[in-house]
Amino acid sequence: MAGRFAKLVGMVAALWLGWAPAEARTSYVRAGRLIDTEAGTVLTDRLIRIDDGRVAAVTAWSPPPAGSELIDWSGFTVLPGLIDIHTHLADWGQTDNVAEPLLHSAQATAYAAARNARATLHAGFTSVHDVGSYRGLADVALRDAIERGDVEGPRMNVVGAYITIPGGGGEVTGLAPDVTIPADMRMGVVRDAQEVRHKVNRLFQHGVDSIKLIATGAVLTEGTEPGTRELTDDEIAAAVAAARANGGWVTAHAHGAEGIKAAIRGGVRAIEHASLIDDEGIALAKAKGVFLSMDIYNGDHIDEIGTREGWPESQLRKNRETTEAQRQAFRRAVKAGAKLAYGTDAGVYPHGLNARQFRYMVRYGMTSMQAIQAATVVAAELLGRPNDVGALSPGHHADMIAVEGDPLQDIGLLERVAHVMKGGKLVR
Repeated sequence: MAGRFAKLVGMVAALWLGWAPAEARTSYVRAGRLIDTEAGTVLTDRLIRIDDGRVAAVTAWSPPPAGSELIDWSGFTVLPGLIDIHTHLADWGQTDNVAEPLLHSAQATAYAAARNARATLHAGFTSVHDVGSYRGLADVALRDAIERGDVEGPRMNVVGAYITIPGGGGEVTGLAPDVTIPADMRMGVVRDAQEVRHKVNRLFQHGVDSIKLIATGAVLTEGTEPGTRELTDDEIAAAVAAARANGGWVTAHAHGAEGIKAAIRGGVRAIEHASLIDDEGIALAKAKGVFLSMDIYNGDHIDEIGTREGWPESQLRKNRETTEAQRQAFRRAVKAGAKLAYGTDAGVYPHGLNARQFRYMVRYGMTSMQAIQAATVVAAELLGRPNDVGALSPGHHADMIAVEGDPLQDIGLLERVAHVMKGGKLVR
């Protein structure tokens, strides 16, 4: 009697205070084939139990309790939600106009960002590392809107702004000398190590998760060259130290071999592009456990669309000079056993086409399982969230996709995802 009275008192108090304990929401998914990305194996006819948006159990199929919510994917191959660790959601897409970022208001860019986020999620990419937008902190606002439920999109790890030298690879360049760039597009511009520390600290104060350095020139930035170093050793070290002090980490845009090695020695967690990396750089990345994110699909898109639409000739030249070199470097990195995470530079090409890179990764040396793991468990490790995303074992978010057929036999099937679930909720 005393126990029942105490329970009743607790319920009355909860109602008086305006809340009551929420009952756990349980649902089930039947998977015809389940790719276990942690073990690198395939399981057949599995039952996935989901409690409050996370995987609670994965067992051999048996009917769940009567009346349970069951999603029947018995005719599909099921795998964890994919992860792209190099996207630019909160920005306008690449065009033939170097001034494109200046042609759209912050409000218009925000609506475009919402569209981009939705397209990415519906393509089966339930998590991303969003590595910069020209309007500072636009990605922070997008991440927060998704987390509030205002916007449909993937889980986001965001950097806020590019840490770049004046006129460097992270700037809007190619304009007339008397044109003034808005302050929010120069939030990460630095001139020395002290300014790097100040800017990194400020970004974390405004809610970023990680930091993006522009360590070398860029293919698509006028007036810069991919092989040329831009940030100094001291500036890289200052960024890494400041990020660590704030509980974060650093990734570096780096095409040139010397810039790549300087960034690795400086303590970054990952290298974006790594187009001209040499064997010493690959060995250094492997020895230090640094991830390489090599966007080896992107070059074909730039060459095809850029040529057709009349992108600046300097951009097309730089793309030609780096594309095949990057792909051969990717092949060598796979053979060497370096950590390769799935990153595409989405935003240069239209969002939602992220899965096109899988075929290229297989063509240039990976098995289909390795390519899938690059976009799941390896990418999750890079993000520092191996217990949350990238796998479907108990404790992970119930982020998963379903595809018809066997992507291990035809990796291109991942370009045609049939169903997407994020946090136990069916997206499509």
